[in-house]
Amino acid sequence: MKINADWHRTNKMPRCPTMDQRVVWHVAHAKNCSCRPLDGKMLGEIKKRKIKV
Repeated sequence: MKINADWHRTNKMPRCPTMDQRVVWHVAHAKNCSCRPLDGKMLGEIKKRKIKV
């Protein structure tokens, strides 16, 4: 898996993020970087919200 360092540098996770902010960040991350797959609780939350990744 390759990290998109430029994307990570310009898209920091907010400090003390809300669940909405976390979902938005992780969806954008999945679309722009392949350093790790979506899984666990976050994947469940994204599926619950019916967001396509």
